[in-house]
Amino acid sequence: MTDPVTDFVDVVAHEREGRDRGWWDQMAGCYHHDSRVRSMWFTGTGEQFAAASRAMAERGDHARHRLSVPSVHRQGRRAVVSMPMAIELRVDVHGVEADLVSYARGIYRIERRDGQPKICDLSTIYERDTLTAVVPGTSLSVDHERLAAMPASYRMLAYYFDIRGYSVDPDLPGDDHPAMALALLTEAFDWLVD
Repeated sequence: MTDPVTDFVDVVAHEREGRDRGWWDQMAGCYHHDSRVRSMWFTGTGEQFAAASRAMAERGDHARHRLSVPSVHRQGRRAVVSMPMAIELRVDVHGVEADLVSYARGIYRIERRDGQPKICDLSTIYERDTLTAVVPGTSLSVDHERLAAMPASYRMLAYYFDIRGYSVDPDLPGDDHPAMALALLTEAFDWLVD
């Protein structure tokens, strides 16, 4: 018999694998129908998130998620999984090939319904990010005024998405907004015992 904690972690791993590998049905199947996803560039259901991720990949924007060891807080049929991750993209920034890495924590609310654990809510707490030229010594320039308008905890990621024409939410939880991050976690843990 599978350990229930493992079941909850498996859902997160399969959701991220589906997104990174372009297995959109697998990704969408990890969400309950009434789920909610909130990120820097998207708000909607899990099914809509899979469709939007597919459209993003079709535009040539491919992200990979390097996952770290999660923490799982379980209460009966519910769990909150905090998954540290590095979101990695190889991008073109004003004609220069660059590596963009955004460090964040995915906060997953997972509930077992009809024997199946699936994601009810995915929110992100952003930590910091970096942007470096792929070829050492290559000059990488950015629009400093545009960059300064972006949130500190996901500044480079937001800048890149902005220049690519995505709508960016500038007001999300991050290490630069600890009260918002705490509110998100409090909401998740209140849901856990509700």
